[in-house]
Amino acid sequence: MLIQALDVELQDVINQEIQPGLIEEMLKKLPEQILKFGLKVIFAILIFVIGSKLIGIIRKIIKKSLTRAGSDAGVIQFLDSFTKISLYILVIFLIAGGFGVDATSAAAVLGSAGVAIGLALQGSLSNLAGGILILILKPFRVGDYIIEDNKKNEGTVSEIQIFYTKLITPDDKVIVLPNGALANNSLTNVTTTDNRRLDITVGIDYSSDLQLAKQILKAILEEENSVIKELDQNVFVDALGNSAVILGIRCYVKNEDYLATKWHILETIKYKFEENNIQIPYQKMDIHMISES
Repeated sequence: MLIQALDVELQDVINQEIQPGLIEEMLKKLPEQILKFGLKVIFAILIFVIGSKLIGIIRKIIKKSLTRAGSDAGVIQFLDSFTKISLYILVIFLIAGGFGVDATSAAAVLGSAGVAIGLALQGSLSNLAGGILILILKPFRVGDYIIEDNKKNEGTVSEIQIFYTKLITPDDKVIVLPNGALANNSLTNVTTTDNRRLDITVGIDYSSDLQLAKQILKAILEEENSVIKELDQNVFVDALGNSAVILGIRCYVKNEDYLATKWHILETIKYKFEENNIQIPYQKMDIHMISES
């Protein structure tokens, strides 16, 4: 009986004639539907363009307000990035509403998707939390020179964004570090104080005059204008190496003078040692030829 009933229904579908009026009605409504969809697209584009302009204006207002309030540059950059992302999400919701998507349903779907995305992007959420901790605890600020102790990345902090911090190295390279790593690992902030200790080591030959070499190094420190004379200056024997006596220099300079002073002192040491016959040893190989008789 069931098979016979199905055969009857199938024959009815096959024998049913397509109503010409239905197709004509669909064709008549097609231009109107295309027009409505086109208007929705234009409306979405207008919302995006106007929204982008308004977001730019709001960001400028926030930046100016925070700058006048004397906020830290890192706080300004972080809040600017956060504001930008939040407002663009709002614009996307408005555009979706223009296409007939219910805001409540979209929020529910977004919330459900957010849980899955959050699990997949745990590292990014960790970076977000790390950025917040950096702004609250302030282990460094924009303009500070830091050394990340894990992989020894170092440079001047140029930006503190939501997920990443950018460093500018002395040779003008950009290093992008995740905030989570910076917040959870140790780092060295070189510019917390105004001064920085400069440590230099140089080796001299065992046959060279040790006391004369130390006097030359002390004189170099006295003559170097960027060395802070009020703070300790030391010249000492740091180690007895396999092929050289290692002399050490310690002094203090301003943070901004650190590299220039180091380079200048090293160059001066080379010239002064040559003038006074102080030998700086270098690796060499002695080859003994054995002649066969």
